[in-house]
Amino acid sequence: MKRLVFFFLIALSTSISTSAQKKNGKINIEHADFFDRNETEIPGAVLLTGNVRVNHDGAIMRCNKAYLFENENYLKAFGDVHLIQGDTLFLDSRYAEYNGTNKQAFATGNVVMRSPDMTLKTDTIYFDRNIQEAYYRTPGVITNKDNVLKSNTGRYYAKQHKFVFLTAVTLTNPKYVMKSNHLDYFNNSGHAYLFGPSTITSEQNFIYTEKGFYDSKKNVGHFLNHSYIKYKDRRIEGDSLYYDRKVEFASATRNVKITDTINKGIVKGHYGEVWKLKDSLFVTKRAVAINLVENDSVYIHGKKLLMTGKPENRVIRAWPNARFYKSDMSGKCDSIHSSQVTGLTKLIGKPILWNFDNQLTGDIMHLIGNKQTEKLDSLKVLGNSFIIAKDSAGTGYNQVKGVNLYGKFRENKLYEVDIVKNTECIYYVRNDNHELVGINKSAGSRINLLLTDNKIDILTVFESPAGELTPEKDFPENVRKLRGFIWRGDERIKSKDEIFPPEEQAYEEEAKKEAKADEKNADKPIEIRKETLDYDEAVKPKDKPEDKVPSKQPIRKRGLMRKSGSAKPSIGTSK
Repeated sequence: MKRLVFFFLIALSTSISTSAQKKNGKINIEHADFFDRNETEIPGAVLLTGNVRVNHDGAIMRCNKAYLFENENYLKAFGDVHLIQGDTLFLDSRYAEYNGTNKQAFATGNVVMRSPDMTLKTDTIYFDRNIQEAYYRTPGVITNKDNVLKSNTGRYYAKQHKFVFLTAVTLTNPKYVMKSNHLDYFNNSGHAYLFGPSTITSEQNFIYTEKGFYDSKKNVGHFLNHSYIKYKDRRIEGDSLYYDRKVEFASATRNVKITDTINKGIVKGHYGEVWKLKDSLFVTKRAVAINLVENDSVYIHGKKLLMTGKPENRVIRAWPNARFYKSDMSGKCDSIHSSQVTGLTKLIGKPILWNFDNQLTGDIMHLIGNKQTEKLDSLKVLGNSFIIAKDSAGTGYNQVKGVNLYGKFRENKLYEVDIVKNTECIYYVRNDNHELVGINKSAGSRINLLLTDNKIDILTVFESPAGELTPEKDFPENVRKLRGFIWRGDERIKSKDEIFPPEEQAYEEEAKKEAKADEKNADKPIEIRKETLDYDEAVKPKDKPEDKVPSKQPIRKRGLMRKSGSAKPSIGTSK
């Protein structure tokens, strides 16, 4: 009986001792080849030598030699030091110190910190086990499956798998190099959050941003704050940019500007898409294409703008409600098709063109440019051609109509026009003193116009002309307009801003309001995405169908019998 009580007391004592140890969080010595004390040289320390192994609150430390200061609950470890925290974190170094009271560690000398998905190498590191955070102030290299990061300082949040860099950091991927002075990098997901001037450089392009997100596994990014993507032949800007490196696709929202660096062209709008591999560009919401021609700019607008082809073979399409403006010419139609190879611009669907004070209409219009001089060369109006110009000093209108019209330009000014087939004209004839001599109404198979200073100077009717000059008082008002006459001077586009109809101008006002609202958050880092925070949960493997217990009752459907069970498991995807 006494023996039984004795063993019971020993067991109770051991239990109480173990409980107290856990409560006090004392560093526990598990093994050492040699134990010693030297109060003279190292007072208050237990000297451990050879295959040293200690543990503390779930962490194990191994080394060649250690000094354990029991009263301070403090350990100094020397030679081939290994700190192991479960299966999630491993810290190797040549020397380390560990405080069992506040659970803080210091390691130096060829430091290597490892987790299942990354390796960090530096000279010195500080690790706080209470909050699972580590930081270093010496140059460090972080390597994982996809990337290599280099920085002079950094902080690691183990629970979040997150690195924070507030000084120069370089992330190297086989496809690109990322540089920033403020980078938050989540090692498990490969998500990078950039703040402040940052760049991503690759063989294909160069990306600049001051606030952005990049998924290094999916190779997609979202960039804000003065961001742009620069290719060899294009530069894409916008308040918000999305980029997919796999398919070389980029989209931009609000204040979009896409510059053709080779052809000196610019496309603007409030939403745009660029498919680099397809040499395709699409812009909408107050879209306008601006091209430089002979020190003058041509502005082309359509509700939608599409630009296709390589720089030397580019085609611009604008539709619907297409319009264009140049200092000496403007017009509108249903759609515009312009080829930089042929120099041909087609105005399709109820086209109207104004060249200075001359109004031209027809079924289809072709403007042909000279590729060498980059100036307008000629004009074709096919079907129901009609040219109208106000009389220079009166209230009447000079008019010429026919089936087709062919015009020639000199220095971008219309100087000669031929109208052919079933031609008619009404022309106000004035003398050198600009006094009205009479009104000429004629018809023929062809009419030729010579223009001086953008006004009709000489009108000639060819082949069986029929007509006469009539004094104004004898020329009835009701016959002073040819059939089909419609003067549309109030529709004339007189500036680059007038190419936009009211509904398109509304996009500009909306963009200004949104941009002003975004200014409040311009100096704040981008918010961490839910897909980043929930990444580990999303990629957890699901239960396999065969692991689930089938229902006892079979399911019958259309005469077939099959066992019930779950659908094929899927991997969670981020939004």
